[in-house]
Amino acid sequence: MKRRFRFQWGAFLMFCVYGGLFFLLFARFLFIQITGEVEGRPLAAMAQAKYERQNVLSADRGQILDRDGEAIAEDTLSYKLVAVLSKKASDGVKDKKKMRHVVDRDKTARELAEYIDMPEQEIRELLDRQDDPDVYQVEFGSAGRNLSHDTMRKIQELELPGIQFIKDKKRFYPNGMFASHLIGFAQKEKQDDGSTKTVGQMGLEKTFDDLLTGKDGKMQYESDTWGFLLPGSEEKVTPAVNGSNIRLTLDKTIQNFVEDAMNRVQAEYSPERMSVVVADPKTGEILAMSQRPSFNPETREGLSSNWLNEAVQYTIEPGSTMKIFTLASAIEEGAWAPNDFYKSGSYTLYGTTINDHKKAGWGYISFLEGFQRSSNVSMAYLLEKMGGEAFIGHLKDFGFGQPTGIDLPGEAPGIVNDIGPIERLTTSYGQGSTVTPIQMVQAATAIANGGTMMKPYVIDEIKDPNTGKVLREGEPEEKGNPISPETARTVLEVMESTVTSEHGTGRPFELGDYSVAGKTATAQIPNGRGGFLHGTNNLLYGFLGMAPADDPQLIVYVNVHRPKIPAGEYGAIPVSKIFKPVMENSLKHLNIKPDEEHETAQPVKLSDFGGKAAGSVAGELEAEGIAVAVIGDGNEVLGQFPEAGASVLPGGTVILKTDGQAALPDFTGWSKRSVLAFASLSGLTIEIHGEGFAVSQSASPGSAPDEGSPVVVKFESPEQQQQAPSDEDAEPEDEYPLD
Repeated sequence: MKRRFRFQWGAFLMFCVYGGLFFLLFARFLFIQITGEVEGRPLAAMAQAKYERQNVLSADRGQILDRDGEAIAEDTLSYKLVAVLSKKASDGVKDKKKMRHVVDRDKTARELAEYIDMPEQEIRELLDRQDDPDVYQVEFGSAGRNLSHDTMRKIQELELPGIQFIKDKKRFYPNGMFASHLIGFAQKEKQDDGSTKTVGQMGLEKTFDDLLTGKDGKMQYESDTWGFLLPGSEEKVTPAVNGSNIRLTLDKTIQNFVEDAMNRVQAEYSPERMSVVVADPKTGEILAMSQRPSFNPETREGLSSNWLNEAVQYTIEPGSTMKIFTLASAIEEGAWAPNDFYKSGSYTLYGTTINDHKKAGWGYISFLEGFQRSSNVSMAYLLEKMGGEAFIGHLKDFGFGQPTGIDLPGEAPGIVNDIGPIERLTTSYGQGSTVTPIQMVQAATAIANGGTMMKPYVIDEIKDPNTGKVLREGEPEEKGNPISPETARTVLEVMESTVTSEHGTGRPFELGDYSVAGKTATAQIPNGRGGFLHGTNNLLYGFLGMAPADDPQLIVYVNVHRPKIPAGEYGAIPVSKIFKPVMENSLKHLNIKPDEEHETAQPVKLSDFGGKAAGSVAGELEAEGIAVAVIGDGNEVLGQFPEAGASVLPGGTVILKTDGQAALPDFTGWSKRSVLAFASLSGLTIEIHGEGFAVSQSASPGSAPDEGSPVVVKFESPEQQQQAPSDEDAEPEDEYPLD
């Protein structure tokens, strides 16, 4: 029986549908295989985006260091506080104690307010954003950023659900108010791409921002959905490039002497402003530089609208310190006759009369006494003898009226007022022309350095920490010889007499252990309306001093503007309360022996003691009056401090390293440099607290601390160790220039 064929429309329809779908799918596969694209996007790139992970390797901003390599500004680890609000963060978590979102808003706000600078109510308002389903987490603004590790740990111990921390870096200024207008500060700024970057805002941080800023690196790798490294894939690391380090000529200890002295005078006399510069006249290195008002770069507390580094960018009428250079000019021109006499009190030129600060004068006095008394009239007669053009030429040789070229931005040139005879006359005693403190210091190096003027500089070295390459190096640079060595020596002698003479205005600046050559200044301050401010509390008081007087090792220049002077005091006192502790402590810090010892003691030049018997070396040195500290109990010297070739004066200390366990010496009276050298040679961990000279230690002499156990050595300045000597009873009259 023959079967009849029956067409199945349903089966045919299904075949067409599924066949068509299969054809479309096959065509799609074929298209992707040939083009490698999906929806116009490369498939390989989409896969790479899905599985590739990238971590940013954060670069460090370069450090700013003092001359000994101690940090003034550096990056440090900080933390940012985040509160997770979305309940989705705790999906799958059954233990309520381990919730990943904020559970109790009141408790969280109350306890966080104790650790961050934000009121409890404001914290609660942020946490109330939990009611918004689109908010996953919140931050706490500046109050929740730059948290220290200690604060982070304390908040963690509260075990508040939903409170998390993100590691970050912040700019850290460990010394607080410390040459702040010189160093400046840097802070984070939001960039166009949403990222944040630390940017210098003022001072060296801004000037060298490009060099200080590093370049972030990255680490790339391919992972699965859960973030694990895929088999066969490799990590691709582009290392971070850290910013360059800037080492300054500043001496941290001397800078602290300056800051401490200025703080005391600020608290006692409330001056409108102050500036201090300390320099090495042999090299031109700036060892300290500060001003008031100032600020803490860590918190910006005290930062005002004045962002100028006044030692370099702010001009003043210097007052009688300018007489130093008038005297030097007169000596060069053969116009100085110290034993000749003149009539003091007043001097008239073309109808203009100038007066001494004691208007009646002192009768007929010698030119030497006139300088000691800071007589304006004596300067007028010297100017008359040497001629105005010659005088102005010498001032320009000293660098006045032009930038010094110091390696700092925005230097003001000042103005030498050379319009006519009257202006030259007032310039001779420091009125009418303007200078910057750094110009005064540069000119003073010629007096202190045998006639050779040194260019001031503050950048010792800029180094790339990634390669070790020195990008820039500061070095002493001569700016000329404006005066002869004989003139420099004569000026020093005359300046010293202003401090030692019974008539001298510099008597309040006499030091106990060192001779001082210096010159005081009392200058009127322009009132902005073509005249001057009047009254004892409306003057600029200053002092330019060098010590020791026979061969100056330091120059200290101090200006105090408009201090509130109590009855019974005079303008030189607040200035001396800065100059005296800064100069004396700094000289002792630099191991410059006091005058009496310096004249009689002969330095001992050290040889190489390596391999010699420690006992015999110690005996030889002790016979020369040098203290010896021996590390270990071995017989043979393996290392020494100071190194071979260095000279040590009697009373100094030499450290010898031998085999065996190190025992602690009595550090009392040691300098910080010697203690750090002992730590380096012995391998012991020694923590330094304070500045100056060692006064106590946490472990007794002769003990042998366990390895890694720190020994704390406390330092104090000579000023802290003894009561400050009383001011001189004699009160020389202030000098008041032309009204």
